[in-house]
Parts: sequence; structure tokens; C-alpha cells
Amino acid sequence: MATAAKTETETLSWKVGGMDCASCAAKIRGAVERLPGVSKVRLSVMSETLTLALDESRTRRDAIEKRVASLGYTTAAVAAKRAAELEAASSCGCTHDHGPADKAHDHARDHEHDHSACRGHGHDHAHDHGHDHTHGKASKAADHGHGLPGHVHEPTPDGVSWYQTGKGRLVLLTGALLGAAWLAKFTVSETVAYWAFVVACVIGVVLVARRALAAARVGQPFTIEMLMTIAATGALVIGAAEEAALVVFLFAVGEVLEGVAADRARASIRALGDLVPKTALVEENGETRQVDAAALKVGQIVLVRPGDRIPADGAISDGISGIDESPVTGESVPKTKGVGEQVYAGSVNREAALRVRVEKAAQDNTIARIIRLVEEAQEARAPTERFIDRFSRIYMPAIVGFAILVALVPPLAFGGEWSVWIYRALALLLIGCPCALVISVPASIAAALSTGARQGLLLKGGVVIEAAARTGVVAFDKTGTLTAGEPRVTEIVALGHDERKVVALAAAVETGSSHPLALAILARAKADGVPVRPAANAAALAGKGVTGELDGVAIFVGAPRHAKERASFDANALEAVERLETAGKTVAAVIADGALAGLIALRDEPREDAAAAIAELKALGIRSVMLTGDNARTGAAIAGSLGLEHKAELMPDDKVAAIKELAREAPVMMVGDGINDAPALAAANIGVAMGSGTDVALETADGAVLKSRVRDIVAMIRLARATMGNIRANIVIALGLKAVFLVTSVLGYTGLWVAILADTGATVLVTANALRLLRFNAGKAG
Repeated sequence: MATAAKTETETLSWKVGGMDCASCAAKIRGAVERLPGVSKVRLSVMSETLTLALDESRTRRDAIEKRVASLGYTTAAVAAKRAAELEAASSCGCTHDHGPADKAHDHARDHEHDHSACRGHGHDHAHDHGHDHTHGKASKAADHGHGLPGHVHEPTPDGVSWYQTGKGRLVLLTGALLGAAWLAKFTVSETVAYWAFVVACVIGVVLVARRALAAARVGQPFTIEMLMTIAATGALVIGAAEEAALVVFLFAVGEVLEGVAADRARASIRALGDLVPKTALVEENGETRQVDAAALKVGQIVLVRPGDRIPADGAISDGISGIDESPVTGESVPKTKGVGEQVYAGSVNREAALRVRVEKAAQDNTIARIIRLVEEAQEARAPTERFIDRFSRIYMPAIVGFAILVALVPPLAFGGEWSVWIYRALALLLIGCPCALVISVPASIAAALSTGARQGLLLKGGVVIEAAARTGVVAFDKTGTLTAGEPRVTEIVALGHDERKVVALAAAVETGSSHPLALAILARAKADGVPVRPAANAAALAGKGVTGELDGVAIFVGAPRHAKERASFDANALEAVERLETAGKTVAAVIADGALAGLIALRDEPREDAAAAIAELKALGIRSVMLTGDNARTGAAIAGSLGLEHKAELMPDDKVAAIKELAREAPVMMVGDGINDAPALAAANIGVAMGSGTDVALETADGAVLKSRVRDIVAMIRLARATMGNIRANIVIALGLKAVFLVTSVLGYTGLWVAILADTGATVLVTANALRLLRFNAGKAG
């Protein structure tokens, strides 16, 4: 029995510091998988965790830690309980941490709520929406967003800035030495400067070389660390210490920036959790008590006051209210919901008190699923490998092998002179030195990023540029992306009164409301110069509409189906309602003293440049598709006016599924602006956020159009394609020169000094070519 127990595997987990990219994870996986007794290895860059099953009778756990540390990463063991949770969530990279409630959370929630103060105010304008006439200010205080229960949200690394990390200190030290060396070069002597460059290079390359050798020992000899080590060492050997030091410094800077980018991506995951309140008011035996939202159990009843965020997925058991579901579905207008209807965690209760029966635990609610989708998509999407690393797998072994053959074969097989052929082999190695490529390819990327930033196009690195250049399908969110995200009055149908009178009546009862549709009606009144006087006795009827009196005239504004209960609709009115709703517009009927005064049509209209952008994408051979959480009728109307395909009524996971389906045909770029778009942004080959969007969308996305212009999506693709063309030209220039001088070196026509000149010349040429991107106008076709 003892022997059997000893051979059982145990699930272990570590936090891994410095694991900032997919290639880091690949190196760690390759290293630990070769150890006996190790199985089920899973790594998550987003949560910085390594989880595996280990038979300690074959390999001790400290051997795992030593192996990972040898690659240049730090490890911290996770408690056994947490390790089991990580194992359960490892398929998506999600970790769970059921911590205590936030004791400092809004003390007002500790008191029993007065339900009589929460009478619903609302009306239903086809999309079902409501008003908040009396609770607006009070509800602000009650609307708290905290970390999502069930997830770990500690900073990574814990409160440490980039310059306090080992990589950061290395960058600062080598940078200072480089600066001192250049200063010495111009003020002291070339000799002093040379040795300063040597010191800067050696200090920087030692740590890189250690990681390269560690990777080589576990069967991964041709890593980018090995490439950098060979390039720097070769440059020192030939006396090019300045070039060697600069290459090592730039490599270190790149690693630091990679870590900063990874930390920002992790911060975006934490921000998603802020949508769900950390505490909830549970109602039991007629009394309420505050509890940790993570501890909510299926079947419990929670009280959700006006302005509160809903703490769990569930169904309404009592009450009617307008629910703002934009964080979850992207629906541009709040929906009025009543008993039996589903509500989602993170949604905002806008009007009246609700009782909600919990149907899902904290770790399974809608926002938790969105977080898992983001993490899963980020981990599942294989980033494009660094070009130099990819190229070195074939190029470096070939050059080294060829140089060895040149040095050995002629003297041994044909009696050639050793000194001559060794000299030619050294020249060949110098020609084959990849320093020019190491410097010139990042130069193209840097120039493109600078150009994009000046033109309001943010691209998060070279991998993103490459992905954008391959785009074959662009999937757009609707609300806030193709549209401005704010409904506007598009048409007024006057029936019993003229247009100005219809607007005046509607605006009178909408005065004081903060609802998007009410604000749109008030904005139209202001634009038309219509005087607005507040109605007396204004009140909202939950789920139906809003009423009031003006100069003795009883006014009702609401959806046509509710207005028909108060006034008759003739054939013309019914036809107008049908026409407007078919066009995807929200229709508000205005009733005055029991007679239909007119209809007001509202819609979130497309951005001015949306249609032009879709046409330009088509000209580039790129397919456009709209993915929206809005209803099918609105989706069809907007898509039809812009001339693109569409899929409507999509939840966040539906958008992810749609992205994956589109990706089977061609690389997909997803463009969105809301939190609900975050999973789709992460799942696409490249995700782009509108600059006016949420922080989470901006952080999750691979890029952003900072001016929120749809045509900038086209500009971004043009810039990416131009950059990749520039990089291909650089490769041809660099390798073409090398090919020529490789032949001349082997034949003895060129020596060491020409080899150095050729390598330097290639660097100058490709860098100059890269700088041409600084003048590229991405917004201009052609």
C-alpha cells in the first residue's frame, strides 16, 4: 500500500515570474516535459502559472523549480488547495481565490432597505427601456464595482515597476555603460571607449548566454538567446565591440517591453472583474444581510436596489425594472424585465428594486465566463514567432556548418593551405553574422509604430503588424463601433399635431431623465429650437411608458403596443409604425388627451465614415461582417445601409464562436469598443478597439484606432501591409548582399575587412529602407 501511494501523481502549481510571452512558455514546457514522472503540463502566460502532474518517486518538486530557474525564470509554489483549483481551471488559464468580503464596502448596504422608496419609473419604447427620475444621484453611490469573486487579481509582479526587475536593472546598467562609452569615444580616447563597449556587451550577454546554454542542455539549441550570444561574441572577436554592445542593449529593451505589455494585458483581465460587486444583499425570512458575493448559493434571493449592479446570474422573482445589459450583451438600450426573466451578473439595475433568484455560482456567472473566454483565447491563439528566431533555426546551423566545411575540407581533402582556408572560413562567418538582420527588422517595426502613432493608429508590436497585414475578414461590433453609441431622433411623424408640438409634448415628460432615448428627444428639441417646459406630475409606468400633464393636457409617451391602450391608431399610423420598426428604429408614440399626436423614431445611426470604410475594405479584397448583441431587425437595418453581412442577437460567447467560424476562411480582425467585445477581440487573429471604447477593450485588443474613425481600420491594414513589404525588401537586401559576399569570400576575392564593410553596408541600406515608413500616409489609398 505504501509503495502504491508513493507512485501516485500529485497536481502541483507554481507562479512563474518573467514568463511574458508564448515563446517563454514553450521553453519552459520543453524543459519540464523531459523530466521523468512529469505529465499534464499546462502553462498560462496571463496568470503566470505552471501546473503539472508529478510522480515524486521519479522527480522531486525542487528539481522542477531548478530546471525552470536555469532558464532565467523565478518560481513560487502555490498552496495545494489552490493547485487543485488551478488544475480544474487550467484549460482556460483561470484561477480562483475565494477571499473574504471587503469589510470597508459601502456601509449603507448593512441596513435594511426601504422598498417603498423604490417604485419603478419606466416606459417601453419598442426596445423596452425605463427612466430614473428620482434615484439618479442616490444610485451613483450605491453602484460599486469590485474584483470578481473567484479570481486572483494581485498585480504582476506584486507592485514592482519595470525598472525594479532584474531585466529592467540590466537595461539601465547596460544603457548607462553604453552612454559612458560613447562619451569616452568623443572626449577621452578610442581605446577607453572600446573597453567600455566590451564591458557593456559582456555584462549584458552573460545572462543571455546562460539562458541560451540552459535551453541547449534541454534540447533547444537554436533559441533567440543563442542567436544573440553568437552574434555578440562574434562581433567582439572581430573587434566590433560597439555594435555588439548596442545589439545586446536593444535585445534587453525588447524583453522589458514584452514584460510591460504582458502586465498590461493581465491588468485588463482584472478590470473585467470590477464589473461585479464584491458584496450582495441576501434576503431571508423578510430580512436582508450583506454577504460576500463569492459565497452566494444557487437558490438564494438577493435584493438589487436601483443603481446597483446585479451580483449573480439569475431570474427575477419579484419586481419590474429597466436593466442596462451593455456590459454583457452590448445592447445599446436598457431592457425592461419582469418576473421570470433572466438577468446577468454585471448588469445595472436602472429603475426599481428587484429580487433575483441566484441560478449560477460566482465562478460560473456571465462576467466570469467572459474572463475565461479572454484568457482562453489569449492562450489558444499562437502568436507569430519572432522572425529572427524562426530564421535562425535554419540559417545559423547552415552558416556554422558551411564555415567548418570551408576550414577543414580543402586542407584535408585537397592539400590546401590551412591558414588560407581558416581565414576564408572566418570571413564567411563574418559575412554570415546576423547582426544586420537583428537591427534592421526591428527598425521597420519601430518606424511603422511611430508612423501609426502619429496618425492615431496604435499597434502593439511587430506580431500585431504581421497579423494585420494578413487580414482577410474584418468583423465589426455595431454599437459604439460602426455606430456612435448614442441614439438620435431620425424621424418625426406628425399625426394629430405638427412636428414641433409633438417634440414639445414628448420633451415635457422626458425632462430630468438621464435615459439615452430621453436625452435624444431633448437634444432634438434643443436642435429645433423648441421651448421645453417640464410636465407636472411626471411619472414613469414600469415597463410601459411615462406620463405627465402640460397646460392641462394629459401626455403619455411609450411604445406603440402600450399606446394603443390609450388611443386609437388608424391605418396610416399603423403603417408608419411598421415602416419605422422594420428599419430597426425605436418608436415612441406621443398621446395627448387620449389622441395620437405623433410618432418619434430613434436609432443609433452609423458613423459618417462607416459606409466609405466598408467600400474601401472591399476594394482591398477584404470581407466585412457585423457582429452585434442588438436585435435582428436593428442589426439588419444597419448592416443593409452599410452594405455588409451581419449576425445579430449574439452573446459574448456567440461572438467568439462566430470569429472562430470566420477564421476557417481567412485571418480575422475584430473591431469593438465594449467590455462585451473583449473575448472576441482576444479570439480573433488581431483585435482592434475604438479609441472611445472601454479601458478593458483597449487593453485586451492588439491595437486601437485612437480617433474612433472606421476608415482608420483600413488605414491600419494599409500600414501593416506596407510594413511587411518593407521587411521583405530588407530581407532580400540583407541576404542578397550576404549571398554575393559568401561566394566571393569562399573564392578568396574578398577578405575580413570587406566582410565587415559588407555587413555594415547591409545594415545601413536596410535601416534607410525602414526609415521610408516614417513618411507613409496610411490614410491615402494607392
